[in-house]
Amino acid sequence: MSSKDKKRGLGRGLSALMADVGEPASEQPTARAADQLIPIEKIVPNPDQPRKQFDAGMLDDLVASIKEKGILQPLIVRRVEDLYQIVAGERRWRAAQQAQLHEVPALIRDFSDTEVLEVAIIENIQRADLNSIEEAAGYKQLMDRFGHTQEKMSEALGKSRSHIANLLRLLQLPTSVQNLVLDGSLSAGHARALITADDPESLARKVIAGGLSVRATEALVKKSAVADGKAVRVPTQAKTMEKDADTRALENDLSAATGVKVTLNHKADGESGEMVLRYSSLDELDELCRKLSGG
Repeated sequence: MSSKDKKRGLGRGLSALMADVGEPASEQPTARAADQLIPIEKIVPNPDQPRKQFDAGMLDDLVASIKEKGILQPLIVRRVEDLYQIVAGERRWRAAQQAQLHEVPALIRDFSDTEVLEVAIIENIQRADLNSIEEAAGYKQLMDRFGHTQEKMSEALGKSRSHIANLLRLLQLPTSVQNLVLDGSLSAGHARALITADDPESLARKVIAGGLSVRATEALVKKSAVADGKAVRVPTQAKTMEKDADTRALENDLSAATGVKVTLNHKADGESGEMVLRYSSLDELDELCRKLSGG
């Protein structure tokens, strides 16, 4: 078995599941021998499709292309009772309806629920980038419903763990703010800056009204924290007292083990204190989370 065969992703291996999806579009508008022409009314969308919004302009372009050349690449579907559920190609199906086609070429595959969701996410991510919230929701489905880890998804999808972790953090925002990202009113960068805010909804409205940049949004969040009395406190004398050699040695050991700067602040009048972990980038934070969670 070659090293390529050994490298499996999610489920049975996304490279195998996506073999048809990854093929270049045929130069011929006619269906290939492996395709079947299926009546368009017999095809239904996948309710777990991660993409919830379809760009009208891009869809219109696809409709025009289909009218002129037909569907160059078949849909991938699976049987669900007497119908066919879309695994990959919902945009082509929607455009085919607008182009008033009566049947479309499709490849019928026997996929499980897990594989259907996996293929739908990969097909969307690889062909046309999902909105950040939609992409994050797709990752969360894979984690919650099928137990995939961030590291496993990173390897299978060719995305860094920090990219996946950063998108998942967007789901901490209120639904109203997530919707602003979905409709394009806010960028993912703006949304990330609002994650730590106490009232991200009101700040989001200010960002949109003022047309603020991501940097300006970050400054607004910090200013809001100061106004709410949550500015970083000046360390007390107990925390800044001279540390003994053992404490400094322990800090060095912990820093080496975690990969980030570790500071121990032991209270002089008791056995309690605090341990502070400082990271300088989101990649460092992602790696720290992986180590602490045993990932």
